[in-house]
Amino acid sequence: MLENISPSTLPRLMKRTGVSALIVGIVGFVVAVLFNPLAGLGEAVGLSMAILNLRFLDKQVAKVEIQGEQTTKAMRRQIGGKTISRLALFTVIVLAALYLSTPLGIGIVAGLVLYQIVFVVNVARVLASQGRP
Repeated sequence: MLENISPSTLPRLMKRTGVSALIVGIVGFVVAVLFNPLAGLGEAVGLSMAILNLRFLDKQVAKVEIQGEQTTKAMRRQIGGKTISRLALFTVIVLAALYLSTPLGIGIVAGLVLYQIVFVVNVARVLASQGRP
């Protein structure tokens, strides 16, 4: 889906996604705190984790060295190891939070999901504005 977006649009997309996620996160935090303060905290932690994940991925992709004709497989190998490690760490954090406090863990998962929804909506908006399905 992202390969259809021009490279000049990506920084604006990431900034828009971050701002939109922050706005949705504030609203989600307020709503979650009304039900359970730990759920609100978890939601904020989940959004922060999602934003950090995207920032780390962005930096990692920028560091990939393209040497001559590098295959897609080689590029994936450069990115894959750290990505899997990072996602495994996030999974352990979520599972530990669920074990320690269910509302906190559910809040973290909700924050991660909210970020992904905001990201997909922003990508769809960019694609629609460029006239691509």
